Amino acid sequence: MTETAKGLIAMFVACAIWGFSSLYYNALSEVPPMEVLAHRSFWSFVFLLAVLAKQGRVRELWDLCRDRPMIVRVALSAALISVNWFLFIFAVQTGRLVDSSLGYFIYPLLAVLLGAFVLGEKLAPLKWFAVALAGGAVIWLTIGLGATPWIALMLASTFALYGLIKKQISAGPVVSVTGEVFLMLPLVVFWLFAAHVWGWQPIGPQEAGGFGRDTQTTLLLMLAGPMTGGPLLMMSYALKRVSMVSAGLVAYTNPSLQFLLAITVLGEAVTRYHLVAFPIIWFALGIYTWVSFAEERSLRKAARKSETVPTS
Repeated sequence: MTETAKGLIAMFVACAIWGFSSLYYNALSEVPPMEVLAHRSFWSFVFLLAVLAKQGRVRELWDLCRDRPMIVRVALSAALISVNWFLFIFAVQTGRLVDSSLGYFIYPLLAVLLGAFVLGEKLAPLKWFAVALAGGAVIWLTIGLGATPWIALMLASTFALYGLIKKQISAGPVVSVTGEVFLMLPLVVFWLFAAHVWGWQPIGPQEAGGFGRDTQTTLLLMLAGPMTGGPLLMMSYALKRVSMVSAGLVAYTNPSLQFLLAITVLGEAVTRYHLVAFPIIWFALGIYTWVSFAEERSLRKAARKSETVPTS
């Protein structure tokens, strides 16, 4: 098996785990979403720190924490990914997984806009057309449903901004995410203490203090760490072996699974407005992906030509 094939398989498995994680967090619907988020962050830190220790790379985390300009960026990315994780858990627990999948479908196109306006990246006309199509679909949903799909837009925007900041962090993905959850630890520990000792639960109707309530809930909360960190390691492995365009295409597995599970397993309702908006967004993503593949082929051809040009 080629290294590219191994990378694609790793990428697919990672995205499939993230897609099926909606069922996982639905099984924790009796635990308040902020408490689930706190456990996800805490056990992710334990898992990722163990991985770094096994790889002999804990020093890299220490070096990252000592780099003041870099740690500010890590703090910003930690805030954004925390909001993103909370919104996903909240969407699953409140029966809005369709909105969550919409957000992750919109995310690549929103990332394109950030690249154009913030990083000054040039976009082909067809990419602008794809972004406009997706925007039109969101407007259609807003008018049809009589409300802005705020969960979808917040998930897309926080993840797009997260990606923008991650581009400015020199540390690798495992080290940087470990740094993110490390910075969240004080808030995480406070929240868990308040939930279990004081019974504090300001968000959601569930009873606080899920950890230790029963064996299944406790194990599910602890496994939130590997559920988050495991796919991250696979993603890191994959991105070293496949092109960004191929990785981006496979990444659509996650929101596709979310959408299918929402309507087939969790029984969420899909309105006629969704049935119009989703195909338009899928069509927009198809245009975006096709153009991206064409651009990548052109770059490869140019690179091959430059390699064959004799030097004097």
